[in-house]
Amino acid sequence: MRIAIITDIHGNLPALEAVLADIGRRDVGRIINLGDCVSGPLWPREVCDLLMARDDLTIRGNHDRWVSGPDHARMGASDRYAHSQLNQDHRAWLAALPAFANTDLGILACHGRPTDDNQYLIEEALDGRLVRSGLALIRARLGDVQARVVLCGHSHQQHFIQLPDGPTIVNPGSVGCPSYDDPGNDPHVSEAGSPHAWYAVLDINEDQVSADIIAITYDWKAAVARAEDNGRPEWANGLRTVWFSARKSSS
Repeated sequence: MRIAIITDIHGNLPALEAVLADIGRRDVGRIINLGDCVSGPLWPREVCDLLMARDDLTIRGNHDRWVSGPDHARMGASDRYAHSQLNQDHRAWLAALPAFANTDLGILACHGRPTDDNQYLIEEALDGRLVRSGLALIRARLGDVQARVVLCGHSHQQHFIQLPDGPTIVNPGSVGCPSYDDPGNDPHVSEAGSPHAWYAVLDINEDQVSADIIAITYDWKAAVARAEDNGRPEWANGLRTVWFSARKSSS
């Protein structure tokens, strides 16, 4: 079976359309979406309409949970914008998405960790950047998970990891947001290394697991213009340059 894995669209309609078009040219049996569908200053309504019209398995990300919640005053700018563009049907659909799912062939799909959609599974912040965590820490975060394959997103970084005597872990990277600056309790940046739209195709049968991590060119200039028009120059810079050091040196 071939399964396309997408995640972290963040309302980027042209990126999502380009990825879906590329998936359509491949021999893919199904699509699994790991969440964070709409948050951001781009096209949240249009992306939600597109996803709701499809029959893909979609997991609820932390931003989906926040965007669909009632407390508008506590939302960040990206969640507030998405919330303002969505109607009650959109928000109800996001709120009803599962936090994780166990599928056939031993696949566990989640957004961050199996038990926490707002924590990284295979990375940690070090000196202001995301780096891969050690084996013991990744195992501890998985807990008693018995899956053959764990699919995760949240970090917007691409990984294919085989744990010794444990599951394969796949993070396909972000469809629509190749970099971000998290100013939280442990400030850090995430950089995909290019402005492309990222996803993965998982090949799995009873004996073997492999995957292709794929980068797709799309009209990121349109996404940059949309972010600028909506008053979010930092988002525009993230979509355009990806590298935070390049932005700082050129500013």
